[in-house]
Amino acid sequence: MELWTASLVLLVVMFMLLGMGVWIGLGLLGVACVAFLAYADVPLAQIIATTYWGSSASWGLSSLPLFILMGEVLFRTRLARDVFEGLAPWMRFLPGRLVHVNVIGCGIFAAVSGSSAATAATIGKITLPELLRRGYDRDLAIGSLAGAGTLGLLIPPSIVMIVYGVAAEVSIGHLFVAGVVPGLLLMALFSGYIAARSLVGRPVQAGDGDERLASWAGAWTSLRKLAPVVALIASVIATLYAGIATPTEAASFGVAGALAISLLTGSLTRSSFMESLRGAVKTTSMIGLILASAAVLSTAMGFLGIPRSIAAAIGQWGLGPYGLIVALTLLYVVLGCFLDGISMIVLTTAVLLPIVKAAGLDLVWFGIFLILVVEMSCITPPVGFNLFVVQGLTGQSIGTVARASLPFFVLMIAAVAIITVFPDVVLGLPRRMSP
Repeated sequence: MELWTASLVLLVVMFMLLGMGVWIGLGLLGVACVAFLAYADVPLAQIIATTYWGSSASWGLSSLPLFILMGEVLFRTRLARDVFEGLAPWMRFLPGRLVHVNVIGCGIFAAVSGSSAATAATIGKITLPELLRRGYDRDLAIGSLAGAGTLGLLIPPSIVMIVYGVAAEVSIGHLFVAGVVPGLLLMALFSGYIAARSLVGRPVQAGDGDERLASWAGAWTSLRKLAPVVALIASVIATLYAGIATPTEAASFGVAGALAISLLTGSLTRSSFMESLRGAVKTTSMIGLILASAAVLSTAMGFLGIPRSIAAAIGQWGLGPYGLIVALTLLYVVLGCFLDGISMIVLTTAVLLPIVKAAGLDLVWFGIFLILVVEMSCITPPVGFNLFVVQGLTGQSIGTVARASLPFFVLMIAAVAIITVFPDVVLGLPRRMSP
């Protein structure tokens, strides 16, 4: 009973700190300090110092700032507009037409950004004004952007995958490759819904200006705008799949490719390069602080025996693998109302991994499942990050954006069900990777 009381006290302290607006990394460290000071007689300063160093001095983390820098460099180029102009002529064949650019454009940009918010913001700045000007259904345009923007977490290279890989001690290369097919599956579900909705509801009005998309010559010419970024994505993923490069080496190659694309497009200036470096440093520092503080909190929980007790309690429920997956999906949907994706992963991994291993679930599969449910949290009110991004782009209320995103939230639940019933959707490619 004392252990559960301690858990409740720490939970209350955590929500108090987060509710006061304390940085997440410092909030986690504060909770860990309370746990050590109140419930364990240990040298606090020494534990914090050694844990911070141990969690930061990880070779697996070295790819994180590089992939972030790659996304930052491309974020400040003409990439998003080139993606739109390159894809638009080919979308005339599909019901829903240019709305599919939201999905495919986010999928392409996700593979070079790794950030959900950056994906939604960059593609949305280009597509939303154009879609609304041409008379497309507002809710469909908004919802497809908010939903497809979450692909930044799933399609490799993904920052969240790196965080999970380090926390769970799983191969980051295997995680990257495992995310390819589920990412394509999610894009197919989104585009299928857009097509079905378009056939029923006709989101395109007469005189929307799409007639200029009909030129075959223009369609083939537009592919040249997609070639650089598609080549960059393919080369990064191919080197990982073939075992030619480690994630860190692939990230280095990605940065070099991003700089080359920026130079070729004439958009790499001293100012944009310095902004890219500053953005990468800020994001990397934020994630590093969260990871290190979460490691201290995990150590504190280990001293108290909280993970072991929770694992034993859940084990006594006799849920089985499917019951556990349903319970965890509900848990992360609730957590998504209060925390961002990275914080959810680093907070829960230490507690959940013993349970997941006991249930016989593959840790690579669980990582993709975890990222899918974290994606769902990105469009879960009231603090879904993508909801705020799209709200800022459109000026609509959070309620309107959340309502427009609801069908895509349901499709993510369907994707979770598919990978649960057919785990080879996730594990097929990693099993074929070169060692």
